[in-house]
Amino acid sequence: MNIGKGRKIGTLVVCVLAQLLIAIDLTVLHLVLPSLSEQLRPSTTEMLWIADAYGFALAGLLITMGNIGDRVGRKKLLLIGASLFGVASVITAYAPTAELLIAARALLGVAAATLMPSTLSIIRNVFTGKERAAAIGVSSGLTILGFGMGPLVGGVLLDHFWWGSVFLVNVPVVIVLVIAGALILPESKNPVPGRIDVVSVLLSIVGMVGIVYTIKEVAYQGWGHWDITVAAVLGLGGVVAFVLRQPRLAEPLMDLKLFAQRAFSATVGTTILAMFAQLAVSLMFAQYLQLVAGWTPLKAGLAGLPGMGGAILGGVLAPLAIKAFGRAVTIALGCGLSAVGFALYSGIGVTIVYTDLLAAMIIFGVGLALILATATDTVLGVVPKARAGAASAISETATELGGALGIAVLGSALGALYRSELVIPAGVPPEAAGAIADTLGGAVQVATQLPPSQGAVVLDSAKLAFVDGMQVTMLASAGLMALLAVSALFTLRGVPKVLEDPEEEPAPAPVPTG
Repeated sequence: MNIGKGRKIGTLVVCVLAQLLIAIDLTVLHLVLPSLSEQLRPSTTEMLWIADAYGFALAGLLITMGNIGDRVGRKKLLLIGASLFGVASVITAYAPTAELLIAARALLGVAAATLMPSTLSIIRNVFTGKERAAAIGVSSGLTILGFGMGPLVGGVLLDHFWWGSVFLVNVPVVIVLVIAGALILPESKNPVPGRIDVVSVLLSIVGMVGIVYTIKEVAYQGWGHWDITVAAVLGLGGVVAFVLRQPRLAEPLMDLKLFAQRAFSATVGTTILAMFAQLAVSLMFAQYLQLVAGWTPLKAGLAGLPGMGGAILGGVLAPLAIKAFGRAVTIALGCGLSAVGFALYSGIGVTIVYTDLLAAMIIFGVGLALILATATDTVLGVVPKARAGAASAISETATELGGALGIAVLGSALGALYRSELVIPAGVPPEAAGAIADTLGGAVQVATQLPPSQGAVVLDSAKLAFVDGMQVTMLASAGLMALLAVSALFTLRGVPKVLEDPEEEPAPAPVPTG
């Protein structure tokens, strides 16, 4: 797509703005849950759905929305999705009941599912070769910054306004996004679109939502619950049926032949494992800074900004590293830096030393951005432009799935380690002991209700157990990233530094679906 340099830069700015909107919204909710629960008084089940409805809708619809963008136009889908995001943000901000809030969060997830693959596929169609690698590097670094800005923006707003303000702030951003997008973004779509297979859409939604629901609920309450068993069966069954159906379709929802390309499949796998470790870290350090160090959400958000700066630096360095060392070495380097960051995190104790935390955050941020920027550019670079939306959706689905797995597996491991290391002093009532053993947050709440001397002992023991568990989890994550670094050198060897546009494949003859 031949457009001027100024319009290219404008396109990148609009796409990054959309990605920042999603990233901030993903992380800001955790801050508002305490004040939200005080005003709406949701049940425990409703609270879980408030937290998870967004992610379920997002994960379930990414593949479908990526394909819809290929067919109807990525610009059109992005503008529709952004408008829907603004409407859903207003409904969320003023939701009078927990039920309406859950529905609004699900609607936000639907909108986000249209935005995520649209932004990447637009970048894929506007930029090529070295330019694309640089554009995706900047985009990845700034998107990671958005994850760090969520707590910061939320902390500032909650200091002055009610909980709904953190969602209402999306509206002016959406207005700018829609106007600028309509004026600047070029339209692109598959020139020979086929029909969307409705059965595949349903199977992908059932499969992804079932798997993500299973992962999240196992992390919350373990196995042995009927709803988890049903979700696991539906999820796995849906994915298997989806995979078996795709080769029989003339226009598959997911082109499984893409996975036959080593560069594509290895990069998707690397993305899953990288996000597996990263999302768990975000969750752990939100607890560490606020519950162990005792910092306010605003202070914790400010403290994390240097790590986000490292991510921007990594995004900028990614195309330079690809040019100098190649893709395999760049991803291996990113994994190696992430491993070093995890190792440094493992040395953090109950008493916080911010300079130690600073070094770990910056190194980890640079490493993560090197991985994600290179991986995203590789996934998009090996597919034809006409399938950019579908490829973007696969990349984003890998990110979502990796993050959900990380929070579930590493979060559960941290919880088990916390309980194994915890020492509850004698004299604590049984019901209080249960809350203390459940989570660090529960221990902090119980400690305030006990006699001061006993509460102090409980708090010290809980903090020490949490930090001990976190240290072990960080070391395990460091080992995982070190293995991933070695793996990348082999699985991605021979992938060209510059990925030029592959030739478009001729439309296949329809295959009977029986």
